[in-house]
Amino acid sequence: MGVVIRRIAVVIPVMLFFISISCPIALAGRTPVKAAGSSPETSPVIVDGKELFPVQAFKARSSKDRAGAIAERIKKVADDLTVRIDSITTDDTDISTDVVAGNQIILSVTDKDAAAEGRARQDLAADYAEKIRKTVEQYRVDYSRKSLLHGILYALIATIVCAALFFLFRKLLRRLDTLIETRYLKKIQSIHIQSVEIVQALRVRTFIQGALTLVRFAIIAILIYAYFHLLLSFFPWTRPFSGRLLGYLLLPLKVIGRGIVNQIPNLLFIAVLALVTRYFLKIMHAFFEQVEKGAVTLSGFYPEWAKTTDKLLSFLIIAFAVVVAFPYIPGSDSPAFKGVSIFIGILFSLGSQSAVSNIIGGLVMTYRRAFNVGDRIKIGDVIGDVTEIKLQLTHMRTIKNEDVIVPNSTILNSNITNYSSYAREKGLILHTSVTIGYDAPWRQVHELLLMAAARTQGLLKELPPFVLQKSLDDFYVNYELNVYSDAPQQMVRTYSELHKNIQDCFNEYGVQIMSPHYVNDPVSAKIVPKEQWYALPARLPEQGKGD
Repeated sequence: MGVVIRRIAVVIPVMLFFISISCPIALAGRTPVKAAGSSPETSPVIVDGKELFPVQAFKARSSKDRAGAIAERIKKVADDLTVRIDSITTDDTDISTDVVAGNQIILSVTDKDAAAEGRARQDLAADYAEKIRKTVEQYRVDYSRKSLLHGILYALIATIVCAALFFLFRKLLRRLDTLIETRYLKKIQSIHIQSVEIVQALRVRTFIQGALTLVRFAIIAILIYAYFHLLLSFFPWTRPFSGRLLGYLLLPLKVIGRGIVNQIPNLLFIAVLALVTRYFLKIMHAFFEQVEKGAVTLSGFYPEWAKTTDKLLSFLIIAFAVVVAFPYIPGSDSPAFKGVSIFIGILFSLGSQSAVSNIIGGLVMTYRRAFNVGDRIKIGDVIGDVTEIKLQLTHMRTIKNEDVIVPNSTILNSNITNYSSYAREKGLILHTSVTIGYDAPWRQVHELLLMAAARTQGLLKELPPFVLQKSLDDFYVNYELNVYSDAPQQMVRTYSELHKNIQDCFNEYGVQIMSPHYVNDPVSAKIVPKEQWYALPARLPEQGKGD
């Protein structure tokens, strides 16, 4: 739909611009114009939107004021029905020939007026009198009660006809759309040259639908213009606007069209610059895509930098192209354009502080290679797998399948724990602590912990586990079991499995775990006998999935 609207916005002004070449624009109340050569300044006498004749300045009165006064006197005579039309005659004096209506003087024609027209004074006055008689007669007919009633009747008929045409046109268009959709659009296929698809079928259908929409819009515009043109012509007060309606619509378009023609060299420069920028960006996108895939290698440049670098360079190139094109933008040197640019810049600077800080944080995190997509990390209290890294935000999926969105500025100011960076090569060390009493031999405790590690699935066998005695506390010894894993995403399950195996091993050999707190020696050791390991409702391994 957006494509269709853009096409309409381009085609309609062009059509109207060419129409305006053949349609003169009549503007009421013209400013005085000077004729070619040394002709005196004149202004037209306009009555009810019709130009009668031009007059020039007389004594201290300008031509425009004189024309307005004559027009007012003609209207006064036309409104006075007691003044007969045949009483409008000429009266010749020594210095002028007056056009009179009974005892009222409408205007005086001087020798200066006659000389400007190149005619005799009496002939020019007689010509003016004849035009005034016809104007007064037509004025009285137009403003008569009969004429006004006819105008109302014609306006009602035009409204009914226009509404009927709109209804029929809408119904016809629906049938036409259904016909085209069922018989033609569904049969349209893509345009191919041998095996290469040049134009997709969807684009062809979109083009045809856009053309039909354009035709529909043009017909509706013509109907609306014809209706208002007729409606305004039925009444004497609006009749002058009827002939100038198209001119009012086309005058702005003519100004726009003239401006476009004058700006063609600048527009061509902008078009060439946009074309060069677009294809340069395409080549750059293709290059960094190959870098990201590993097909192209650059010394000291990591593949995970490719997408971010591509976006950063694209922004810089587009910004540079805009700076270069700015002086060639039509109206860029106008105060209004500069004011709007400053206003937008202020809004951007005030509203984008957090966005800029997030972008800077995203760039810093990317080029520092703090983490990659797929890594398990910890930011603050949140532990999860990185699913997406953007310039402003980083998406993490927690172990509970929660999507956590963290602003990059927050990441930049926080401690980050990456469980995956060394796990790929050296293994991630998972560790857990138990406290055992001093009556248990430390060598036995070490072996039990290592036995629990050996029973745990998912640990690296080539890197053996080890035990550290972290502290000798008041009532027990704090032992720490350390194991290696290359699957940080499974660390929660691994810890759970490891803890289960520690309990089983210590219970199996009768060694009491003193955690969480030791108070005094109990009567019997706090262990679970092996015969009670599968007390109900627990199930034996062969009955279920096992431990």
